[in-house]
Amino acid sequence: MTKANRRVFLKQVATAAGAASIGSIPGCVQNTSGTSGTSGVARSPTLLQSSPVSPASAPGHPNASRHAGMAGLVGYQSFGPEEAAFVEVMVNVMCPADNLTPNGVDCGLAIFMDRQLAGDFGKGARRYLRGPWKAKAGKPQHGYQSPLTPEQFFKAGIAAANAQCKKRFGKPFTELGAADADVFLNEVAAGKIADARVPLGVWFNDLVYPLFTQACFADPIYGGNVDKVFWKMIGYPGLPSNNTRNMVDFRGKPFPGAKTPKSIADFS
Repeated sequence: MTKANRRVFLKQVATAAGAASIGSIPGCVQNTSGTSGTSGVARSPTLLQSSPVSPASAPGHPNASRHAGMAGLVGYQSFGPEEAAFVEVMVNVMCPADNLTPNGVDCGLAIFMDRQLAGDFGKGARRYLRGPWKAKAGKPQHGYQSPLTPEQFFKAGIAAANAQCKKRFGKPFTELGAADADVFLNEVAAGKIADARVPLGVWFNDLVYPLFTQACFADPIYGGNVDKVFWKMIGYPGLPSNNTRNMVDFRGKPFPGAKTPKSIADFS
């Protein structure tokens, strides 16, 4: 995503959020199947000892201190090394470092995605997974129908996208320059990159992008929005916005505490 497009996206989100509330539940990912019900919240962020460590969170990396502050979240529970590398490049392209925020990895976006996919949401909790699975069954508003869990679908999409990237550019996604990577992601989102196994447009628009946006604005305890950087950027005060009196008194007005937002951890 180009910096200009990213600013438009953030402006739209800020407008939709309003002065005293934001329209998503921190840490929850919407059900991409198109059926009713809520998705599971990631399990408690306990590091699996066998998890591969993110290059940016490895000891000695210049950003290691920032990553150490992500509510104790270090390494990955779902992503393997190649998957982690793909996702880190992707979130850095979608959220480039600028005067608004650090890059996507330093904002914890990859960690958030990993924890959601490793938790109940990624495992398909509360999701119908019994079929029948027919390629042309159902209506568009029913969403993508698949026997795969969100975690499986996410990983299948990474493999398919990487394969198509090699055909398109002659190299894997992680070896692309920023400009080519941005072009490729936009083509995937527009449905211009076809794969026989995975509907990449659906994969990106119905799974990857929702996870990305929630990684930006969820409560920092879930791994993303490190230092509440996105809340500060749009003037969202965090938990105090859910106080009924505040919602009445400051509707449509700047909230006094927006410069120092409060997260769940601040009240724990």
